[in-house]
Amino acid sequence: MTHWYDGPLAAFDTETTGVDVEEDRIVSAAVVVQDSPGGRPRITRWLVNPGVPVPPGAIEVHGLTDDHLQRNGRWPAPVMEEIARSLAEQCAAGRPLVVMNAPFDLTLLDRELKRHRASSLSRYLDRSPLCVLDPRVLDKHLDRYRKGRRTLTDLCAQYEVVLDGAHDAAADALAALEVVRAVGRRFNARLERLSPAELHTLQAVWHAAQARGLQAWFARSGTPETVDPAWPLRPGLAAAA
Repeated sequence: MTHWYDGPLAAFDTETTGVDVEEDRIVSAAVVVQDSPGGRPRITRWLVNPGVPVPPGAIEVHGLTDDHLQRNGRWPAPVMEEIARSLAEQCAAGRPLVVMNAPFDLTLLDRELKRHRASSLSRYLDRSPLCVLDPRVLDKHLDRYRKGRRTLTDLCAQYEVVLDGAHDAAADALAALEVVRAVGRRFNARLERLSPAELHTLQAVWHAAQARGLQAWFARSGTPETVDPAWPLRPGLAAAA
């Protein structure tokens, strides 16, 4: 029997103008589809002219300058439509969607759809709901006592996955996909009886618990930061009265 981590998977990743899902913008994105371990990935890429300046700190991360995006990027509205439809196609095809730190990328896409299409991600997924595998949540739950950071680079080192070209959306998406396969193999005894849909439900619970733990740590250290427990998509902000 083929386990889910040896079967077809898709992955999604973005590069952005910053880390605020409510205000920042997508400048590049990729969807990667792989039918089996070691199989040739099918990659769809998007480059976006966000219509706002890209801060120097973000350019240092991904290298996408204002000039490059203005010359080569497309306007956001049609791109967000294409990305949302692509994710819906993966869900309709029954492929689990790998998204590293899913609440960031998926929420940012949802807000971009609201901004440019007067729509939402849920509207594109009304017939085939999301089934997400988040390597960060999985790893943190399954190997919870391991010390150290759990960025994509750290997870690639931990699971011996090659990350060629970090902070390129396609490279990061493929690496996250390979990490999920490696997590599945390493923790096979604990995961083999769980379907991706069951894992999706469990990850929401696991992430909420992880968020509570991080929030408590912030409180003890006097850090005034709020950790959102929602996964894989953060709810929209309430409109001002």
